[in-house]
Amino acid sequence: MTLDEDALVRWGTRIGAEVRPPVFIGLSGPLGAGKSVLARAIGRGAGAREAMPSPTFNLCFRYPGRPGVEVIHMDLYRLGSPDELWELGWEQLGGAGEVVLVEWPERAGDAMPEDHWLISLEVPEGEPGLRRVRVTRAGFPPPLPPFPLSVSP
Repeated sequence: MTLDEDALVRWGTRIGAEVRPPVFIGLSGPLGAGKSVLARAIGRGAGAREAMPSPTFNLCFRYPGRPGVEVIHMDLYRLGSPDELWELGWEQLGGAGEVVLVEWPERAGDAMPEDHWLISLEVPEGEPGLRRVRVTRAGFPPPLPPFPLSVSP
């Protein structure tokens, strides 16, 4: 599926508003593909009201969401190996009410939970305003809402 940025943001906001935590969502793709844009939209939909900068240097930010929900936004780009995840409190993630957004989830290796979503983003060649989006389910995570109706072919 190919979405423009507005449709990507609308869909992300809907994910945050409708998904039933706890949920792990991996956001994969090259630099500039829109991972942080989608993470912010999901966070807003889940009720986070603070600014949500990219966690590239801090690796992990936590935000209060709507009642009973906490948004955890992680960026594993700078991780040297999955062995470093314990320093981020990885083992404690995925508790009741947590929406865990993980940029660069491939850096977690086999440590990603059995039940999670992977959303892969890429910029189609010659189409800088569009994002090709692929969604993959691992295990049995809670359902995500469908893509928005206004999409490009």
